[in-house]
Amino acid sequence: MEIRDLRSFESAARNRSISKAANELGCGQPTVTTHIKKLEQELSMVLFDRVTRPIGVTLSGQMIYDLIKPLLDGLDSLASRTSQAEEKGPVIIAATPDIIPHTLLKVVKEFNIRFPDVFLKIISGNRSEVTSMVKTGEADAGIIQHPDRGSDLDFEPLFLYERVLIAPKNHVLLQRESIDLDDIAKFPLIMMAKGTYTRQVVEDQFQKKNIAYDVVMELESMDMIKKFVALGMGISVGPKLAIDEDDLEELEVLSLANYLPVDQAGLLTLPGKSFSTPSNQFFSVMREVLA
Repeated sequence: MEIRDLRSFESAARNRSISKAANELGCGQPTVTTHIKKLEQELSMVLFDRVTRPIGVTLSGQMIYDLIKPLLDGLDSLASRTSQAEEKGPVIIAATPDIIPHTLLKVVKEFNIRFPDVFLKIISGNRSEVTSMVKTGEADAGIIQHPDRGSDLDFEPLFLYERVLIAPKNHVLLQRESIDLDDIAKFPLIMMAKGTYTRQVVEDQFQKKNIAYDVVMELESMDMIKKFVALGMGISVGPKLAIDEDDLEELEVLSLANYLPVDQAGLLTLPGKSFSTPSNQFFSVMREVLA
């Protein structure tokens, strides 16, 4: 049983005419007749009362018509529905917690202005979790800093990831002509949780130099860390991208590029993956905003 046979029958039944069905389908009357006869043979049913004029469907024919009409209508709307889904997403992006509220937020704001109808889903995770989500297809793409070497994913660098000292206004450290990691470690530290990338980088450097340090507070976001630093509860080391212009009213920052690595951050994708139009649009906006 072929779709073309069903279409010929449906059109002839609806129009009550072989000739009208042929015109509607853009084929000859003999073709429509052949399709209907083939269908009748396969079903072992007479579908049309060919004595009456215009022709009418038999009871069996009406039953078949009622069954196949929704099917053919669904097939006809398949392309338009697929196109609509293609245009509206969703686009699923995974990123680390320090990138989401600042760098990624800028991209999302611009994307929503240009493509307001696209559904965008953001998932937060550490670097390992983001990498895993991209590999398994849970996320279309990831935005992370410094992907692990040997990863079987594609990485497109988009921006630099520099770390800075974050301290309250007029902190004693910032009064000195120069500071190093030993100086920083003498003060209470407010950091992200263990396993987060900057925390790992900072602790690795402390341990390499055999520097004792004290993390007095672990928080879930750089935004919370900045609030507690501003209260004078301690100092922090975090990505420069987490510092907004408004933060400088209560905080001071100092580049640590001489002491801590400056990494590349960017787009992580699965090689050979086919992306939807909205996903490619999001990538384009991201490249433009972060250039």
